[in-house]
Amino acid sequence: MNEQNLQDMNEESNSEKTILLVEDDVFISDIYNVKLNAVGYNVVLANNGREAIEKLREGLVPNLILLDIVMPYMDGFDFLNAKNEVQEWKDIPVVLLTNLSQKEDVEQAMELGAKDYLIKSHFTPTEVLTKVKAYII
Repeated sequence: MNEQNLQDMNEESNSEKTILLVEDDVFISDIYNVKLNAVGYNVVLANNGREAIEKLREGLVPNLILLDIVMPYMDGFDFLNAKNEVQEWKDIPVVLLTNLSQKEDVEQAMELGAKDYLIKSHFTPTEVLTKVKAYII
C-alpha cells in the first residue's frame, strides 16, 4: 500500500472524529482548524470555556477537546472543573494547548484530568496533530 492510500484511509477514519477546539485567539484557532480539517477531522470551534460548555450541553460529543487556558468568560481550568461535574463528559479526553508554562499550571491541569499539556511555543501544529492522534477516542 503506498503512502497516498494510507493517507486517504487515515482521512476517511478521521472524518468520523470530532475535535472541540476551545481557543480565543482567532489566528491560532484558524491554524489548528485548517490543520485538523486537512487530515479529515471534523472541528467544532468555541471561543471560550463557557461557549464550549454550551456546545456540550446542546449534545456535542467530541472525541477530543483541544483547550486553551487563558480565555475570557471561562478559562480552561474552570472549563475542566465544569466538565468534570457531568458524568457523560468525564471520559472525553482533553489536551491543553496554552502559553502558560508554570509547573503549578501543568500540575493543576493534570489533576483536573487533562491527558497532556502542550505549550504553544514548544510545538509546531504538526507535532500537536501527532499528540491529538495519540489521545483521540
